[in-house]
Amino acid sequence: MAASSVSIAPPVLRDRGGVVMQWLTQAGMGLLPLVFRVLRRVRPIARFGNTYLVTRAEDVRAVFETDVVFGVPYLAKLDMVMDHQRFILGMADGPDYRADLAALERVVRRDDLPRLAATVSRMASDIVERSNGWIDVVSELSRPVAFDFVADYLGVPRTADDSLYRWGTRLFEYVFVADDKPLQAEAEQIAPIIRAHVQRAIEQRRAHPIDRDDVLSRCLALQAAGEPGYSDAVIRTALVGLVVGGPPQPPMVLPHAIEQLLRRPAALAQAQAAARADEDDKLWACLMEAMRFDPIAPWLARTALSTHELAVGTPRARTIPAGAHVLACIGSAMRDPARVPEPGDYRSDRPADAYIHFGHGLHECFGRHINRATLHLMLKPLLARPNLRRAKGAMGRLRRKGLLASSLVVEFD
Repeated sequence: MAASSVSIAPPVLRDRGGVVMQWLTQAGMGLLPLVFRVLRRVRPIARFGNTYLVTRAEDVRAVFETDVVFGVPYLAKLDMVMDHQRFILGMADGPDYRADLAALERVVRRDDLPRLAATVSRMASDIVERSNGWIDVVSELSRPVAFDFVADYLGVPRTADDSLYRWGTRLFEYVFVADDKPLQAEAEQIAPIIRAHVQRAIEQRRAHPIDRDDVLSRCLALQAAGEPGYSDAVIRTALVGLVVGGPPQPPMVLPHAIEQLLRRPAALAQAQAAARADEDDKLWACLMEAMRFDPIAPWLARTALSTHELAVGTPRARTIPAGAHVLACIGSAMRDPARVPEPGDYRSDRPADAYIHFGHGLHECFGRHINRATLHLMLKPLLARPNLRRAKGAMGRLRRKGLLASSLVVEFD
């Protein structure tokens, strides 16, 4: 009998060097809080070659608020991904940015949030119910929920082999996390594929309209009405940008939150009590505080567009030259005792301005309102389960590939 041919989809995350590299990554991430604490005291704006680490909360916020000086460094990569169509993530403030942002906000509406919350709750509950007491928080819960609800909301078709997960995640890593040559080569292959996938969806929906209130339908309705800012290229770029910029993030940061709760039994009990009592605001607060100890990334990158003195009038003042790479260390800012009292303590009653999870200023995360409505609901049905605990052995610990969470398996009764 001839052997059958089975097509196996490539993994969502890249292989980053095996067990040794994963161990080194884990060790490095574990040391960062100590490094940040030392830098905040000794050299709050530290220079390493042409890179400057900004570690004090006040200065990190100042970097984000001074976007005319500290610009986002993503433009060249976004140009490749979007085939040189502009997208808000790579733009400086100005009339074009404001017009593009307003056009996007016409179709991605805040009054959709209750519907999105209900969708996420249903998806997450169904997954947890089917999991038989054992689940990987990364690959089996947060990733499928994040990608599937966003794709459905946007009107971007899912793919049979979950390729959309891989396309979005690899391009997210390329744009925001790494720029090694193998990743760049892969991104150059994936970008035209995801653009073509979205373009086909646009053409098929226009040729065969359906009664569906999603972002694509809204865009095409405005296009048909002759509204400016809704050409096929603009719609395609917006949808690709939202797929790349949005759903890769929950499977990065929600496993961090679960890991931090598992390390703190009292905090875990508090989060579980909120989940079981349907106290969603309390659950949100628990997760924001847990994520403070291990945010989505240690820093957000910026480029100095002109020479600028940061922290003027203070002993830590430092002139940052034009062209320098600037790392605004959000992981340090959220542990700065000048802004966050008793930063080593888990306290879910902190004010909202203690956190900077979604950035700050002009390029604060476009999807922050969607995050606020849905992130905690992805974990709520899991946290509501009794005797939530780590799986035995290494699989019960958060593992990473580079800066991206790759696995965290938990069990429950």
